[in-house]
Amino acid sequence: MRLHHRPADQLRPVTFVPHFTPFAEGSCLIQMGQTHVLCNATVEERIPPFLKGTGKGWITAEYGMLPRSTHTRTEREAAKGKVSGRTMEIQRLIGRSLRSVCDLSLLGERQIRVDCDVIQADGGTRCAAITGSYVALHFALQSMVAAGKLAKMPLLEALAAISCGLCKHTPLLDLDYAEDSTAHADANFVMTASGKVIEVQCTAEDAPMDWSHFEALYRLAQGGLATLIAKQKEALLVCRPKP
Repeated sequence: MRLHHRPADQLRPVTFVPHFTPFAEGSCLIQMGQTHVLCNATVEERIPPFLKGTGKGWITAEYGMLPRSTHTRTEREAAKGKVSGRTMEIQRLIGRSLRSVCDLSLLGERQIRVDCDVIQADGGTRCAAITGSYVALHFALQSMVAAGKLAKMPLLEALAAISCGLCKHTPLLDLDYAEDSTAHADANFVMTASGKVIEVQCTAEDAPMDWSHFEALYRLAQGGLATLIAKQKEALLVCRPKP
């Protein structure tokens, strides 16, 4: 039985807190059950060297887990002097997901850096980071349009991400940590509002799974992502408080 008797196809309670940080150009706190991720988007009037002279912009991301986001203290990666392979992989996933739904030629030679800080982790942190980052990015771009820095919104469509998995051979949507740590297979789906697939990460932890199980996870993801994107739209209607 899932926590709180949650049905197999039901998301954990999802909350977006728009404009959570007053200083960032775009900000959103996303809460998916007990997983809480703060996403801040910063506009920088510079671009990576390989883009100079192209007239195109760039979107990149940084991801990190705060020391007490988990049951035991996680050492800061800055203290280790290097970024872990897991962190690097998640950062790249967030960045390329956001770039895939943005017309970078409309940005001009600017970079938007999205910082994703996991305040509390209970499974699905990368998916929550991607989903919250889209809202933060949207707000940042919206502020640039309002200020006359952009002629129009560069975003092509919304995106979100969700995890699914097989637990005791049952397909489940939006795994918490207890489910994720014991799942026979787990998958992360990153998709657009129109249903296009940006990326799928799927791994069988025990025995290989058959195609019917993958299809079941995909169908669960479609339903969950539709709900997340609807909630994103609601969050984007919240105006930034005046200082």
